[in-house]
Amino acid sequence: MTNSYNRAFGTVLRSFRIERRVTQESLGFSAGRDRTYISLLELGQRSPTLDTIVVLCRALNVTLNEFIAAVEREADSSVD
Repeated sequence: MTNSYNRAFGTVLRSFRIERRVTQESLGFSAGRDRTYISLLELGQRSPTLDTIVVLCRALNVTLNEFIAAVEREADSSVD
């Protein structure tokens, strides 16, 4: 992932998480990831694997298609 996609991914992840009123810690627990890793993802400082994206989507009860489409929209809007 490029830096712009990492940032877009993080923005979308945080948005879905907050919308669902989930803490970083509880999301990390549900997804089998550490809270600090969730934080780094949200800050755009880490590139998630496909496996991580899938488990995060499941933990947030969002489809992979919906999540990726939101990342694309966010990445496109940040370029403008």
